[in-house]
Amino acid sequence: MSDLILTEQDGTIVTLVLNNPDKRNALCRQAWVVLADKITELDARDDVRCIVIRGAGEQAFAAGADISEFPENRANAAQALAYGEDVERALAALLESRHPTVAMIYGACTGGGLEIASCCDMRIAGTSAKFGVPINRIGHAFAAAEMKPVLDLVGKAVVLELLLEGRILDANQAYEKGMLNRIVPDDQLADEVMACAGRIARGAPLAARMTKTLVRRVMKEEPLTDAEIHDVYAVCDSEDYAEGVRAFLAKDKPAFKGR
Repeated sequence: MSDLILTEQDGTIVTLVLNNPDKRNALCRQAWVVLADKITELDARDDVRCIVIRGAGEQAFAAGADISEFPENRANAAQALAYGEDVERALAALLESRHPTVAMIYGACTGGGLEIASCCDMRIAGTSAKFGVPINRIGHAFAAAEMKPVLDLVGKAVVLELLLEGRILDANQAYEKGMLNRIVPDDQLADEVMACAGRIARGAPLAARMTKTLVRRVMKEEPLTDAEIHDVYAVCDSEDYAEGVRAFLAKDKPAFKGR
């Protein structure tokens, strides 16, 4: 089932492709399992500096879950809970990944697709992009673990608008509501995303990983402990920090090694 999520690598940039173009890249249950496994595998690798997530083709990011399998795999509360646990594991792996993540969004980015995009650190969309969670049409409430990344991104008012009305937003509306970092024409999207990923990959990976950890931690209400504060400054003992300072003073390009 590995063809459900394809893996492409260009240097230190890895692209995960949600691969179900005949159904606008809707995810079946097994696709969620494979996605979680692949993100976990990438998280353990030091040679990765940025993960890009996109849908196959240029018609859709992901049009949510593959509802055609619901009568067999999600027909009642017990099955829905088990299915939801697989989705939750994939979203948690993405949220907790130490590598920076960027969503490349063409077309439909709805339901589970919006959940995945919301778990990414950045979201760059083409003008064709559409966003929503029209779950009211199938009589299912939004699970807590699936709601939280969207809620953290856009807040209560927008989440309730999406869920209760079943609204579908275009790219400009999504940008206005804080879902997106930027919008570009569809024919420029791949270049824009890879340029973004390239800038991330050329940066110091230890600093990027600590930045992600610190952002998650600072968003919590409790103050940082002394140990957590020391962990932030520990990056200054790295070879990369010394290289960054050297290169800046020498007006040179730094060569970061991730140590």
